[in-house]
Amino acid sequence: MNREIAVRQLLPPSLPAHHLKVVLIHPQIAPNTGNICRLCVATGSELHLVRPLGFVLSDRNLRRSAMDYWPRLKCTLHDDTQTFLRFAGEDASMWMFDSAGEVDLWDADFHDGDWLVFGSETRGLSSDLMSRAPGRSVRIPQVAGERCLNLATAVGIALYEAIRRGRKREFPYV
Repeated sequence: MNREIAVRQLLPPSLPAHHLKVVLIHPQIAPNTGNICRLCVATGSELHLVRPLGFVLSDRNLRRSAMDYWPRLKCTLHDDTQTFLRFAGEDASMWMFDSAGEVDLWDADFHDGDWLVFGSETRGLSSDLMSRAPGRSVRIPQVAGERCLNLATAVGIALYEAIRRGRKREFPYV
């Protein structure tokens, strides 16, 4: 066996550097947000939280979910949706995730630097916010008639798919 291949098989898989950003608009459940914090640290992704939140940032359930990852989290807290939109800028490439999205996850054309935007667990994203990104509302396919995926699960699926797409563009033969 080639030594280089053998060494690669022993190393943990690593992710390419990227500039994807995860946005949670009004998250309500601290453990979900904590798990997403942990996901963002593990993937090297920025996290943007938009108030109002359904919990306080010192919530022990949030901290327990994020555990020792919290100090390494690249997190920006925005006072409201308008403040976030001004921060992101008019030219920000946003994908709005919603169970009634127009585009299947498989067909979304993700690029490095995109903003992956998710609504609260109970209300999703507002129609006003959805209208800011026509043709860029994404749904994660699932079996008909089932309830929506958990927010942390949906963010994980979407983020890794967006990273995978970027990796395939950078290294098309991998």
